[in-house]
Amino acid sequence: MTPSLSRRGALLAGAAALAGGLAPAAGAQAARGPAEGAPAKDAPTAGRPTGGTRPHFAALSPLQRAGRCVIHSYPGLTPPDSLMDAIAQGHTAGVIFFGENIRDLTQIESVVRAMKSAHASSPVQAPLLLMTDQEGGMVRRLPGEPVMSAKDVGASADPHRWADFTGEGAGLNLAGVGMNVNLAPVLDVYRKNGDFTDQYERSYSKSAAAVASCSSTFITAQQREGVAATAKHFPGLGPATANQNTDLRTVTIGTSAATLRGVDMAPYRDAIAAGVKLVMLSWAVYTALDSTRPAGLSPTVVGELRNRLGFTGVTVTDALEAGALAPYGGTSARAVRAAAAGMDLILCSARSVAQGDEAVTALSEALGDAIDPAAFEAAAARVNALRAGL
Repeated sequence: MTPSLSRRGALLAGAAALAGGLAPAAGAQAARGPAEGAPAKDAPTAGRPTGGTRPHFAALSPLQRAGRCVIHSYPGLTPPDSLMDAIAQGHTAGVIFFGENIRDLTQIESVVRAMKSAHASSPVQAPLLLMTDQEGGMVRRLPGEPVMSAKDVGASADPHRWADFTGEGAGLNLAGVGMNVNLAPVLDVYRKNGDFTDQYERSYSKSAAAVASCSSTFITAQQREGVAATAKHFPGLGPATANQNTDLRTVTIGTSAATLRGVDMAPYRDAIAAGVKLVMLSWAVYTALDSTRPAGLSPTVVGELRNRLGFTGVTVTDALEAGALAPYGGTSARAVRAAAAGMDLILCSARSVAQGDEAVTALSEALGDAIDPAAFEAAAARVNALRAGL
């Protein structure tokens, strides 16, 4: 459901007072890596279906089939014509927004409306996935809630209350401008003060039980407002040290399988029980699970999530341009590897429409070769179910 503007405004206006005087965090997460690739050549677009029904995949062009599993991004405040064309032609599942795309709430609401209008002519009629990282504290793309960081919530006198408040605030804020997916909350169980997750106050606690409680409360509150939540970064970046940033370089985590399953994956059980819609996988290599591939390229690690924990929702990659994937080729190779490993959504977040287009083309050409068509259709079906429910 879409919250009323008055309800959203009241919550956002009262946030600072309710948060006990906590000052809003300044800035947002650092920009992800440079753009890669070149624009893909277009393919003929299938006719728009009549009667509001979703077409069978056989009625879609190869680029439309592949586009159901790719998220695009773009630079600056104004979406390029190439992105609006991709939306209209059904060559993308949605868009991720960053701070550089947002001047204020009115401006980004107008952009979202324009994207939805362009999508009205698409043969793929499921709603676009329109997402951002609105974790709280330092990692916020939209002004406003949640102001409190995850660490603030976990350290408060009443974590359940504040997890509910920040989750509701995130949901109201995104829904108020027309977005429907938040790439939050973070479920990492950090180990030491100042390590990778803690230095940005993105983790609720060093306690797996506390992370599980806070994150599941946040998820429930946010999804109550009609905004899908994303639990990240599976199986967990809690053990990562301050310099182990997968956006920048290869990261190897040597934590035992027993600890990964007993500590780092534990909050995911609660998140799944709470009905979380998406799970983002890490780009770190977990030697106890798969010593040769990052989690998001590993069928073994995806299997931990699907088979051992029973997650049936949508899996989404972290940024496809991340430095951790340098050994795995460019955009095309990375997208194909991720899809073949079991990732449902490929996140092209380099602020380059060409990057998303290249991923779409690569997936379309790999179907029936490096990517099993049946498995890809199952992934697209999960994404379509998510889209249809928003």
